[in-house]
Amino acid sequence: MIKKLEGIVGARLFERDTRKVTLTPEGELFAQAAAALIGEIEAAFDDMSEYVALRRGRVAIAALPSLAANGLPGVIAEYKRLYPGVKVSLHDALSDQCLFLLRQGKADLALTAPGPDFLEFEAHTLCSDPFYVVCPQDHPLAKKQVLHVADLAGHEVIHLAKSSSVRQHVEILLGEVQVIHSGFEVEHLATVAGLVKQGLGISIVPGLTLFQFRQLDLVAIPLQAERLVRPIFIVRRKDQSLSVAAQAMLALIEKRLGQTANPRKYKNF
Repeated sequence: MIKKLEGIVGARLFERDTRKVTLTPEGELFAQAAAALIGEIEAAFDDMSEYVALRRGRVAIAALPSLAANGLPGVIAEYKRLYPGVKVSLHDALSDQCLFLLRQGKADLALTAPGPDFLEFEAHTLCSDPFYVVCPQDHPLAKKQVLHVADLAGHEVIHLAKSSSVRQHVEILLGEVQVIHSGFEVEHLATVAGLVKQGLGISIVPGLTLFQFRQLDLVAIPLQAERLVRPIFIVRRKDQSLSVAAQAMLALIEKRLGQTANPRKYKNF
């Protein structure tokens, strides 16, 4: 083995006689390099042990703003308590941007509504998000326990922007029902809440967004119909395995958020 090693190196590494074996000057240099390599290998194994044990690592999540603000923060807080050494990053973004971040490798997981680009990803339903009508306390619809889409005919509706997954679902839900467009198409739910509060129209929003309306003395009434549900998917790349840290996050998200909300009427939230 020594002869083979010296042949590969191209120099004598050991001084050998019948009584002792010592390193040549070239052997001293080689021993130093070998010791450094062994140290790096041992450090690499130590690092991998830390990652596998979830004492180190990182995981990135992209999520719709409604989930990023309501539900997911609690999951992340629990995850950080369980695995304080793992760095967690969160991107709150609309559906298309969530998928872009996933595609670019900037997110390990995405929580988003269904879209046309889903075929390139691995996705499954996390939960179902029913729709509600939000209106002021003195609105004619406010006394209803449950609403059907036809009940909205003739009422002014405040819409979210057409780029949002909510708006795309609402347009499908309304179908042929003749509602009145209030003229407002806004980007943020807080703006929707303010406009509804001032009596400028009603709005149709998913249950996961209702926390935005709690402080404004509004009423949220469930829309009742089988198809009036926005599915929320958890999405990952098909061509890339999840890290141990991301697998642990996926399991916790499914445990805490993987459920279907029950429609109910909110009064003053």
